[in-house]
Amino acid sequence: MSEIGSVAWPPDPIRTERLLLRAPQARDRAAFVELLSSPEVHAYLGGPGDRDRLERELPQVPGRPGTFAVDLGGQMIGLVEFKRAGEHGRPAAVGKAELGYLFLPRAWGRGYATEACAAALGWLGRELPGEPVVLTTQTANAASMRLAARLGFAEVERFHAWGAEQWLGERPPAAPPR
Repeated sequence: MSEIGSVAWPPDPIRTERLLLRAPQARDRAAFVELLSSPEVHAYLGGPGDRDRLERELPQVPGRPGTFAVDLGGQMIGLVEFKRAGEHGRPAAVGKAELGYLFLPRAWGRGYATEACAAALGWLGRELPGEPVVLTTQTANAASMRLAARLGFAEVERFHAWGAEQWLGERPPAAPPR
């Protein structure tokens, strides 16, 4: 996965108590369309994508290196992804691994995002020891702010962008194995 270093992609699936984090597959395409076109999912992300356009343009196997499909009982309920924070972002984030996540509304409120993100962060810490991770969310997104705190992200800064106050947090790198 060149975007985040020399990690081979896709990795072996990651199993948690209830979930499987795996590379996206063609059978996940409908869930990707639902995630990317959902007004609820994108309430704090600038609005949903156009469903018809997504149906036309989304690849048969959606996702990119760094994207985990979050699977519950054989069905994709969300995604967790890592990418390298680019120049367009905040100076404090540039060049660091950036965590992103989206979950279908029917999966909200059950701890799946915490479980999946914690597992993905654990994987990243093993693959790239010492790698700091950043996360950006709107301060108005209370659920995302709580998730960031549960995952160990601490505030770096708040800024105004995309018509709202944003929060940038960073998680200290995992200690390298001894």
